[in-house]
Order: sequence, then C-alpha cells, then structure tokens
Amino acid sequence: MNIRKKITVPLFLFTICVNAQFKYKGVGVFGSLTQSAHSYNNTETDKKDTTYVYKHFYPQTHISKEFFNWGAGAFVEFGKENLRWQTELEYINKGAKEMELTNPYTGERSGSYSTTKLTYIEWNNYLKFYNPAGFAHWYWMPGIRLEYLFKKSAGAYSDVVNDFPKFWFSGDVAVGYEFPLFKKFSAFAEYHWNPDIIPFTYNSNTKIRKRTFELRVGMTMRPRKRRIDDCNAPVYKGPAH
Repeated sequence: MNIRKKITVPLFLFTICVNAQFKYKGVGVFGSLTQSAHSYNNTETDKKDTTYVYKHFYPQTHISKEFFNWGAGAFVEFGKENLRWQTELEYINKGAKEMELTNPYTGERSGSYSTTKLTYIEWNNYLKFYNPAGFAHWYWMPGIRLEYLFKKSAGAYSDVVNDFPKFWFSGDVAVGYEFPLFKKFSAFAEYHWNPDIIPFTYNSNTKIRKRTFELRVGMTMRPRKRRIDDCNAPVYKGPAH
C-alpha cells in the first residue's frame, strides 16, 4: 500500500498544479446509472488435490452477477479550447450479486443471489479531449478515481468484503456528447468504463477486481464568450452628418 500512496499522492498534487494553470471553462452536475461486478481469482485452487487447506477452497474463482444502482456528482472544468482537465466529487453505489459458497470443500453454493453493496465517495480527475461536432461537441476522457469506501453491506463472501480497504483507486475511460440548451447551459451524456487498476489481494492467494459501467446525464454551465463590444471598443455608427 505504501507504493500506491507514493504513486497516488504526487499524481493528485500534479492535478492541482495543472488546474491552477488552466482557465476556468465551466461547472456541472450529473446523475448516473451504474452496472457493477466483481471478479475473483484464487491462484491456489489447483493445490486442492494435494493439500487440505481452507484458503485453497475459499473464496472460489468466479465472476459475480451484475449489480445495478445509481450515483451523482458535481465537477469543475479547466483548460484550453480542445484540451481540458475535469475534476469532480461523486457519490456512487457499486457492488455485485453473489451466490454464497456454503460448502467450500465440495463447491456447493447457495441457490439464490445476495447483494453486496459498496458506497463510495470519490475524487475523480480526467483529461478531456473536447472536439466540435456541428453545433455540439463530442469528447473522450481518460482518468483516475481516488475512492473512499463510505459504507458497505456484504451479502456474500463477507470475510473478503470486510477486508476491502477504505482507500483505493481505479482507472476510468469515458466518451461523451454535449449540446447547447439555452444561454450558458448545455446538456450532456457520458458512458464510463471504470475498472480497478490493481487487484485487491485477499489472504495472499485471491486477487479481486471490481468493475463498473456508468451511464451519466447532466448539465453544464459555461461562461459566455466575450465579444468585441464587451471590451468597450468604439462602435462604428456610420459617417457623421
């Protein structure tokens, strides 16, 4: 975890410095629908044939069922015309639908799915490549999310879920489309792929990755572009009579 801190802290300090150099471009809010899943990989599964150790059986290698929920947030945008930096705070629900392992030695599992819900407060930062498309704009955004696990509810694999760290970080890639509404306001829609960059390791032998797809809709308020008349320049009114 110390290595991750050494990487993460300088990165976010760099983000603050970059934002300070860029011009303010807008502020916005959004709501989202989320689709999340967990992937487990027990690297010692093959040892079950030769040794009778509990951790070789639990948790099983598997991929969970999808869990659907919601998120919401606000952001500020800085930058130049085509290259921008977006920094945001987000409240988001992630998780998975799991079938609990009832007998690890035989592989027997529960007959129904239980919900594991993870609620995060995130500080997200993106590079935003902003491109004109007629009267609107399309864009794509690679970025990173610093995540704080605000609360959790483990429906299955509770030993594993309760060991999830309070602070984590994940990657993100998004595409979006923004179009004007009226005056200084625009609407947008975005689709995000948000996977763990580094898997969480449980009990030294099981690697767990979390993944979320996020569909956002929201509104942005941008400053009006200044016209020549705004600079108190003299206005030509024709020849004097």
